[in-house]
Amino acid sequence: MNKKDDTLIPDRDVAEFRHLMEGIFQCCRERMQDQSERFDLPDAQLRCLLQFNGERYLTAKALAYRLNVAKSRVTKLVAALVRRGFLVSLPDPADFRVKLLSLTSAGGRLLKDISRFRFEMHRIVLEQFSSEQRGELLNSLSLLSCHMKTAKDVVE
Repeated sequence: MNKKDDTLIPDRDVAEFRHLMEGIFQCCRERMQDQSERFDLPDAQLRCLLQFNGERYLTAKALAYRLNVAKSRVTKLVAALVRRGFLVSLPDPADFRVKLLSLTSAGGRLLKDISRFRFEMHRIVLEQFSSEQRGELLNSLSLLSCHMKTAKDVVE
């Protein structure tokens, strides 16, 4: 159904959708907690480290935006990751006021381990579906993602 369809969505469908989404979100939070414990990183540090996947450098401002936290919170996260030897802060050659944050080799190895673990966890979930079901699931999730992004622009 699209927005132009004049069929009213029953309240029970909306309630079931909300319930399922909340369950998925809770499962994701629990999975992140499991990962935090497995890799001995507080949740916020783990999420911060994950932002460097595919990135050579990030600024504190970019991290704050991606993590949806105040820059002061990012400063504390970065300081903790620098102390643990996972990040390094370098001056930006183009602007001495800006610090570029980058993974150390130890941080890169840890991120690779975390990424490998996450990939395998997703594989385990997908293995529980037949090939046809996987195709339907991935298509449905793609549509859901797209519609969720447009819905946030509609609801004010």
